[in-house]
Amino acid sequence: MQWIKAIARELIGLFVDDGSFAAAIVIWLGVVWLLSHRIPAIMAWSGIILFLGLGLILLWSTRQRSRQ
Repeated sequence: MQWIKAIARELIGLFVDDGSFAAAIVIWLGVVWLLSHRIPAIMAWSGIILFLGLGLILLWSTRQRSRQ
């Protein structure tokens, strides 16, 4: 049974190297989606907001990895 868990971990590791990075992206996507549907004025800027947020997440992740 342990070998099944090991295989599952390896498969997940193929797609997700940094769990906090992936979680931050998913959370940011949800926040932008919610804001763009709740506040009509943000709808026109949602692409720029999404891009800037993802860029900041990438910079944050890079900085965290460089410290390790």
